[in-house]
Amino acid sequence: MTELVLVGCYTAEMGGKGYGISTFSRGVGGALALEATLPMVSPSWLVKHPTQPMIYAANETDTGEVTSVSIVDGELEALDVVGTGGAHPCHLAVTPDGRFLLCANYTGGSLAVFALRADGRIDARTDLVQHNGSGPDPERQEAAHVHMAVPSPDGSVVSAVDLGTDEIRSYTLAADGKLTPLALTTLPPGTGPRQLVRRPGTSTAYVAGELAGTLLTLRETSPGAFEVTDSVPSTFAGSDVTNLVAHLEVLDDAVYLSNRGPDCVTAFAGSPLAAVADQPCGAGPRHFAVVDGLCYVAAQDDHAITTFSLADQGNAELHRYPTGSPSFVLAVTV
Repeated sequence: MTELVLVGCYTAEMGGKGYGISTFSRGVGGALALEATLPMVSPSWLVKHPTQPMIYAANETDTGEVTSVSIVDGELEALDVVGTGGAHPCHLAVTPDGRFLLCANYTGGSLAVFALRADGRIDARTDLVQHNGSGPDPERQEAAHVHMAVPSPDGSVVSAVDLGTDEIRSYTLAADGKLTPLALTTLPPGTGPRQLVRRPGTSTAYVAGELAGTLLTLRETSPGAFEVTDSVPSTFAGSDVTNLVAHLEVLDDAVYLSNRGPDCVTAFAGSPLAAVADQPCGAGPRHFAVVDGLCYVAAQDDHAITTFSLADQGNAELHRYPTGSPSFVLAVTV
């Protein structure tokens, strides 16, 4: 078995310096070595099929596309390219049963659903739901901006996080891939919700508030319906620079959140949740992934993947691997 780290990026079409999906091998101590790059326009988010050797890339462009990519013996091959129905798709998720691909169109303000064949190939778009509304930030919340689509553990409910309207809109997902409105959760004005992550096996969930610089704790009161139970600042030490909260991960008893501006990954623990350490991680930490206790960070503005040990969070040694405008890190074993 070979451990690989796939890195999505922003290309010139979106003002970036990347070239596509880069494949790195993961060696002794978690060190990365570049093996190959699959040319592609701004594959800013990647997700793997739960059972098939297939990944999907959100091509974050004005027109909006998603590409299916086979991964066999460590080699990537682009297959299907389909329109997402909205501009700048920024997040993808596959339902646990592998039947549907969900896509959040950020600028388009919409949520798309695609049926997947048994082999993981994209079949057809089954639904497209348009959001409407705005929020108090005149620059970032002038319209709906769907930033994430989260399937429930059984795949029957899809919750769409809308940064532009400060809402979580949940839908039931039918067997034919159609969405039906189920619940609406309103978050504090100006939160600018970016991501929603459930704590497995509980009714607890967390929301990364990009615009407010907060981490919200929520309780899922019924499928797809949430209430806010707590809110804390997104860093431990605080910051006097503009902070655009980015990626959120829940691992065991800890929660981790990346902060662009302070340029750190912050660890949270306890009940109620509180920040316990900030780890410098390079400029513009858009996304990160944790593998065997190592955190791999897409430091977009440093044009590098940076790594550090979570065991030394706050004072860890940082390692850098150059790559153009990275936006996403996906670890796979082939």
